[in-house]
Amino acid sequence: MQEKQRRYDIDWWRVIAILAVYLHHIGMPFNGDDFHIMNAESSKILDDIMVFFEQLRLPLLFLISGVGTMYAFSKRTWVQFLKERSYRLLIPLVFGVFVIVPPQTYFEHIDIYESYGQFYSHILSNIEVNHLWFIENLFYISVLSIPFILFLRSSRSTKIKRFIEKNSRKRYGILIWLVPLIVIKVISKIYFPDDSGSFENLSSTLFYGFFFVSGILMAASPILWDHLKTYRRANLYNAIIAILCFYGYYYLPRDIASAYLNIGTRWAIWHSVTSWVSWSCIIVLLGYGQIWFNKPSKILSKANEAIYPFYVLHQTVIIIMAYYIVQLDLSIGVKIVLLLVSTFPLTLILYRFLVYPFKLTRILFGMKSK
Repeated sequence: MQEKQRRYDIDWWRVIAILAVYLHHIGMPFNGDDFHIMNAESSKILDDIMVFFEQLRLPLLFLISGVGTMYAFSKRTWVQFLKERSYRLLIPLVFGVFVIVPPQTYFEHIDIYESYGQFYSHILSNIEVNHLWFIENLFYISVLSIPFILFLRSSRSTKIKRFIEKNSRKRYGILIWLVPLIVIKVISKIYFPDDSGSFENLSSTLFYGFFFVSGILMAASPILWDHLKTYRRANLYNAIIAILCFYGYYYLPRDIASAYLNIGTRWAIWHSVTSWVSWSCIIVLLGYGQIWFNKPSKILSKANEAIYPFYVLHQTVIIIMAYYIVQLDLSIGVKIVLLLVSTFPLTLILYRFLVYPFKLTRILFGMKSK
């Protein structure tokens, strides 16, 4: 976008969303889930907190990516856009798969290898995408969205955009978008119950794709942004109710639910409630963000440039440091603090001295030229 059109609140939410992913990965060794490096003990309280933020961080990131995709397309032809997406996404993905991700796999299975060199000699049989699945999915979804964006830019989309704007104009009109979201998640989970982020797993691809497309629609219609700002307080009340229902159902004793509902119905309710929380909280953030964040900042300028390489690097740094930290005879809280205070500055140092100054590394990490 041209500077006069720039949405600084969107830039801030991009930075915040990726930092939320970073904090999520900081907690993963300690919440009892199956992460690459796991602590001997886990925290149920930490898991209960993280399960809520799981409903926000990636949907928000995909929606922001949809907005950014629409803006990037606004000053390019579809061919130029495809080249730009390949440059910004495919190059870091390939580089990451062969350079950034392998240390994660090595430290996860370190006991079966004599050295990293021995492990890397078999890299073709150990290729993993890991946290870079987001970049992979974003590339595929961006390419598939090209016909839809071209349609929105044409006069043929006028009636559809007016219909969406009209139905979103009411106080709770934006909640109508929840209907297709819930339908998509409930039905797709029946056939693709896995939580994998793989593009072939349609339950996650369609779910995150909905937020991506929503970002495209919002970028195509300034009126929708105005509605989010105008009705931000009403949306906040709705989000509070959604959160209460989320945790009410989350803590509902299993024997009580199973006495009245079969397993399929219980999962359908869970997917509906999580969709409600995801959409409700995100539209609140987008509404209040226009009040809090929509102004230029030197910190934002630097953070916005650094956040993509930070994302590519962060999980490898976390896994390497976690491998050593989980072996210490310390409490979970102290280990989390140690992991946080060691990995955050280390990731920034790697970015500042190995990525930022050099043309080649900037290309490999999807950065623009200096």
